[in-house]
Amino acid sequence: MMRIFFVGLLMIVLWLNGSPATLAGVDAEELGKAVTAIEQLDQMRIGLASTLEGSPTEPTLDTFKAVCAPVGKKAKELATANGWEVRQVALKYRNPNHAPQTALEVQALNRFENNRQLQAFWQTDKEGVHYFRRIDVQASCLACHGAKNRRPAFIQEKYPSDRAYDFRVGDLRGMYAVTIPQIQQALQPST
Repeated sequence: MMRIFFVGLLMIVLWLNGSPATLAGVDAEELGKAVTAIEQLDQMRIGLASTLEGSPTEPTLDTFKAVCAPVGKKAKELATANGWEVRQVALKYRNPNHAPQTALEVQALNRFENNRQLQAFWQTDKEGVHYFRRIDVQASCLACHGAKNRRPAFIQEKYPSDRAYDFRVGDLRGMYAVTIPQIQQALQPST
């Protein structure tokens, strides 16, 4: 049932964000699969982070391994299993690997920042189809992403160039960026 909902939602998003000529050859099943996978990934992130709520102890490297690392690992598994590129991207990043790598990623983050109601959108280019899904800060995220001077010691030591602090609940933390290159052929004009 959830999959039908996401495929329906996907079709609405595609209709609103893409021209029929651009999206004519796009496999809706593959796009729906991406939406479902990223929604499940975000629910995993929220669920794992919620384990920090009310904890009287400061998060440690072991906390990171139990809460944040599994999300990155799952994103890599999704990429490998599906032939996609899946990244977590942020302007205020902790891990330099999560910095925007393209102008398109910067534009997508700015689009989310300028429209707090925007949850996700698609964009196509010569690389394929890109799915961008916002990541918002939850209360539990503030244990590591709150005030700069209250960050856990392991973060201050491990990430000396950290930018991922001073967030408030509801702020844009970043986004998931999925590129689906298999669809690229469908976007090419036929000769």
